[in-house]
Amino acid sequence: MNSERDSETTFDEDSSQPNDEEVPYSDDETEDELDIQPAVEPEQNRINREVEATRETLRKDCNWQVKANDRAFHEQPQFMKTEYLCLKKSKYAGNAIKTYKYNPITFLPLNLFEQFKRAANFYFLVLLILQTIPQITTLSWYTTLIPLLLVLGITAIKDLVDDVARHRMDNEINNRNCDVIREERFINAKWKDIKVGDVIRLGKNAFVPADILLLSSSEPHSLCYVETAELDGETNLKFKMSLDVTDRYLQEERALAAFDGLVECEEPNNRLDKFTGTLIWKGRRYGLDADKILLRGCKIRNTDVCHGLVIFAGADTKIMRNSGKTRFKRTKIDSLMNYMVYTIFILLILVSAGLAIGHTYWEQQIGNSSWYLYDGKDYTPSYRGFLNFWGYIIVLNTMVPISLYVSVEVIRLGQSYFINWDLQMYYPPKDTPAKARTTTLNEQLGQIHYIFSDKTGTLTQNIMAFKKCCISGETYVQQVNSDFSWNMYADGKLTFHDQYLIEKIKQGKEPEIRQFFFLLALCHTVMVDNSDGELNYQAASPDEGALVTAARNFGFVFLSRTQNTITISEMGTVKTYDVLAILDFNSDRKRMSVITREPNGAIRLYCKGADTVIYERLHRNDPQKQTTERALDIFASETLRTLCLCYKDISNEEYEAWNKKFMAASVALRNRDEALDKVYEEIEQNLILLGATAIEDKLQDGVPETISKLSKADIKIWVLTGDKKETAENIGFSCELLTDETTIYYGENISALLQTRLENQKNRTGSNANSSHGDNENFFPPGGNRALIITGSWLNEILLEKKKKKKKLLKLKFPRTMEEKQKQMESKRRAELNKEQQQRNFVDLACECNSVICCRVTPKQKAMVVDLVKRYKKAITLAIGDGANDVNMIKTAHIGVGISGQEGMQAVMSSDYSFGQFRYLQRLLLVHGRWSYIRMCKFLRYFFYKNFAFTLVHFWYSFFNGYSAQTAYEDWFITLYNVLYSSLPVLLVGLLDQDVSDKLSIRFPSLYILGQRDLLFNYRKFFISLFHGVVTSLIIFFIPYGAYLQTMGEDGEAPSDYQSFAVTAASSLIIAVNFQMGLDTSYWTFVNAFSIFGSIALYFGITFDLHSSGIHVLFPSAFQFTGTAPNALRQPYIWLTIILSVAICLLPVVALRFLTMTIWPTESDKIQKNRKKYKAEEETWRRRPSVFRRGVSGRRSAYAFSHQRGYADLIASGRIIRRRRASLTAVLGNNLAEVRRAEEAS
Repeated sequence: MNSERDSETTFDEDSSQPNDEEVPYSDDETEDELDIQPAVEPEQNRINREVEATRETLRKDCNWQVKANDRAFHEQPQFMKTEYLCLKKSKYAGNAIKTYKYNPITFLPLNLFEQFKRAANFYFLVLLILQTIPQITTLSWYTTLIPLLLVLGITAIKDLVDDVARHRMDNEINNRNCDVIREERFINAKWKDIKVGDVIRLGKNAFVPADILLLSSSEPHSLCYVETAELDGETNLKFKMSLDVTDRYLQEERALAAFDGLVECEEPNNRLDKFTGTLIWKGRRYGLDADKILLRGCKIRNTDVCHGLVIFAGADTKIMRNSGKTRFKRTKIDSLMNYMVYTIFILLILVSAGLAIGHTYWEQQIGNSSWYLYDGKDYTPSYRGFLNFWGYIIVLNTMVPISLYVSVEVIRLGQSYFINWDLQMYYPPKDTPAKARTTTLNEQLGQIHYIFSDKTGTLTQNIMAFKKCCISGETYVQQVNSDFSWNMYADGKLTFHDQYLIEKIKQGKEPEIRQFFFLLALCHTVMVDNSDGELNYQAASPDEGALVTAARNFGFVFLSRTQNTITISEMGTVKTYDVLAILDFNSDRKRMSVITREPNGAIRLYCKGADTVIYERLHRNDPQKQTTERALDIFASETLRTLCLCYKDISNEEYEAWNKKFMAASVALRNRDEALDKVYEEIEQNLILLGATAIEDKLQDGVPETISKLSKADIKIWVLTGDKKETAENIGFSCELLTDETTIYYGENISALLQTRLENQKNRTGSNANSSHGDNENFFPPGGNRALIITGSWLNEILLEKKKKKKKLLKLKFPRTMEEKQKQMESKRRAELNKEQQQRNFVDLACECNSVICCRVTPKQKAMVVDLVKRYKKAITLAIGDGANDVNMIKTAHIGVGISGQEGMQAVMSSDYSFGQFRYLQRLLLVHGRWSYIRMCKFLRYFFYKNFAFTLVHFWYSFFNGYSAQTAYEDWFITLYNVLYSSLPVLLVGLLDQDVSDKLSIRFPSLYILGQRDLLFNYRKFFISLFHGVVTSLIIFFIPYGAYLQTMGEDGEAPSDYQSFAVTAASSLIIAVNFQMGLDTSYWTFVNAFSIFGSIALYFGITFDLHSSGIHVLFPSAFQFTGTAPNALRQPYIWLTIILSVAICLLPVVALRFLTMTIWPTESDKIQKNRKKYKAEEETWRRRPSVFRRGVSGRRSAYAFSHQRGYADLIASGRIIRRRRASLTAVLGNNLAEVRRAEEAS
């Protein structure tokens, strides 16, 4: 792996480098919040500035006032806002959420309004009105009304079903229960009835119904543990803590009911990590921050009871604000189809105008002089031509296929059910089937260019597993299954397979091994909780929890801790150690240490951390350096996360001297963290290495294989995550987005490249405005495997999204001159152009890389990256995630996919498709997506063809009827052609057709490229269909016309009347278009064959019925072709004519298909030809196991600590420890006596 790092030019010479570990500013951050103050300033100036800033912030931002237990307060006039003219409504949203579109009253008018916004539906409504005008119509009104009602009805039913599902989901959430104070006591209420200002009570495992201020809880100092899987997909616990004053006074129900505090805070916004406000209570003001707020969607964990004050409800909550706008998504084919319909409109108008002009000329030359054609109306030829223009608009209306849209909806609905029913996308452990949550985007799944994926919970399981370790230079790896039955505390979940290591631990002959696991049980900030007689660990990061659990299984069990002691069971012997100091982790230190006093009085420091920082602090003569480093290389090559363990003995004198510095740094008023880090550095020197651990950040099953398959389908995968750069890079190697051959570029590398390109473009623009040379130059030489890893801070810097501090200078406001205004506008315009060009350059550069990983990005930045690729690459995008922080990205992409079956369901609720595992994405795209695209393209090409072939017969007939807008067919045939006679075969092809099987689709991902390049349906294909339809209509009209020109039947009667001609042409057309569908069918089933021959039989059956004398007697005006079909179709001559017409239509197509497949076969044709061979191979083929990259790697997969500091501050201050030390009986049971003895001995 080649890592290219340099810290050359950035955009602002005077600006500091972006911090890779820092999540950039939030979406709604104000300018003042971004102000960077100098590192050193006079103390009094600092105090004055903070006071002034606080006042300014309160004046500007804290407009949101919440009064506890006082609903009337929020209904005051100053809190009302105007809606719908004079109607006023409180600015405080209710807690009910609404995602549905209709209610029983608005469904019909709104749905009809939406449907008639479609150009085709509105066109047919106008056409229906025109058909009621006798002067211009030559077609009965029902020929348009029946198909139109069918289209509107089917679409309305589909919309109704979708909306009912949304109603059910909303009701399920809104009707959840929670305890709310009413009339001075807690009563059970529904979520939808909660209002801002209510005081609520939540129990363990309850979801938080709104954004609430934590008032108190059953934990010490009113701590509250929450799980944020709904927000970010992470299952590790985070803690919140209330104000001391509310913790002391608001524990009882009576006190909570009497609470009348006033909260002044910021307006609702989407900043998940920030909150600014003040609680005013009993004449005093208390500052509030994000650590005291529980957000909607969080889940209460390991906290029996907590109480809170509702600050934001419903649509005002941060999770709802982060969900972004719901965008109406349309497929690329939809847009293309609409443009083609507009093209047909134009063709229709031109053809109708041409025929109307022909009728005007015919009237002038022939019609006026033919007395037998006089109709009693003295219209001028030009007026008759004008009326015939509208007549032809009606006659040729089937060029714009009314049933096209409803047929498309039926096909999409069927494809959605196939996705829902696919058992190969069902995830049994979570009982989660795949779900198509929309029915309008299926074929778009076959055209994806870019996939944007979250990491945690999407690519990974967010589960850490202890896999291997190296102790004293010896590596312990998988051999045979291990037996932990000797350990009463083993959780039964560890799958470590080296019994040799366990035997060594039991024997105790190698003290370094026991010391290794003792360190894991001691050096951490994990908290323990006992519930139902089981030990449950609460860790600030999953990695730390995995290590403590591993130590537990190997016999070193962390049992309990107090403010300054920790109790551990060492191979059944319980001991308590004094904890003298906890040197906590942060992102710069990349390590943590614990200083303890042993029962014998000795002081020892235990340390664990990333190998890069530990090796710098080891004793120079440490004997384990080389062997452990070789083990680290092996672990890294297997994409395991590594961690080094070490210790150091400290004398009493050394500790006392260091402790004085430590205490002084702990109470420093300024730069406390930096002072503590400096003191930590002094003691963490000359360490002795014990060994290294290897943890697997478990990927979901099949992730590397899925990414490999999708890459072969020319789909690029970008990972967008809020995780640290090291963690994201490690996962990139694990899932094989990155390899040792990959050249990795970072933010500092591409910053210089982009700045140089932008300057060159400016220079070229200045010197030669017409020169575009260089704009399309590549950033990198062709070939090679490249990847880009960029953090959110660098992303803002590069994309010029970084907010600038406004200079606050005292200026006299003079009216600006017009010249100054123009200069300012020109400056803004240049800045916008530079920003747009820079963003375009970034997208071009990123797209030259094989993979892109964006880390430490906010939800808004995720959506921004997706939008940039959509905007500048015009590519089809797919976003996949599982948390609320992915919702904005999911809604921005053309297609959004949610991972369901996890704790968080926000992403699923906002997605278009959902399933249980990332690996199902390859089947969704390569099978369902590709099939849907092929089917839809084939359907559209055939649909346009059959309608042109049907409609243009009227055009040719016009040359023989004086351009009089007379139809070439019977009215009922025109009505039923698209509804019954030709609809079923094409619908079944759109639903069932497949060029190759699902297994071959996955085996040959390159088949997917057809959809990405739009090769199966485009304007070229459209005009080919138009040409094919024109040729077919010519044959359908002129062969019967030539056959009827001078003909006599067997009975001596001439069958060459208009009605017999209409039946012959219609019969030829029905047989030709249905057989043409048979030629286009790749996957034959009984249903397809039945539909083709059944449609032909249905046509003849209905035609004979409609031409019978019985129905003519009942409805003489509606059925005028009495006896035509029986009389005409008994003539062999007419059957020969029909056969000749069909043969001439189809034989050239058969010949062309044969030549194409023989001389220019597609990849699909080749696979079809060899499908039997591939099937035989599949039966003997066995999937090869995934092969890890062996040998020395150029990188180390770093241990991932928590994103924030751990629980060390809480432990050291005692705030996390219960006031009365809990009895260990519940934890230890019969071992209580041993604990007592250990405490006495210590």
